[in-house]
Amino acid sequence: MVPTLYDGDVVLVRWSAPARENDVVLVRWGSRPGQLSVKRASHEVEGGWFVRSDNPLGHTTDSHDLGAAEVVARVVCRLWPRPKVRL
Repeated sequence: MVPTLYDGDVVLVRWSAPARENDVVLVRWGSRPGQLSVKRASHEVEGGWFVRSDNPLGHTTDSHDLGAAEVVARVVCRLWPRPKVRL
């Protein structure tokens, strides 16, 4: 999720909160049930949400690779390091 979030950032999430387009969300993949990922919600599709990464340069895994994702939480804010802007 670079440049929005970096490895080691601590975020506050709201579990079971409904997602909206462009929200930063915590998702689970049907093909990788043990993995949680932070992504940007793009739009609802059959079976969940189409999500993408904010990183335009690096190779990341998102709905282009794994299909629809189940949104399990919405990221409310970054707690550490202290945020300069809201998500």
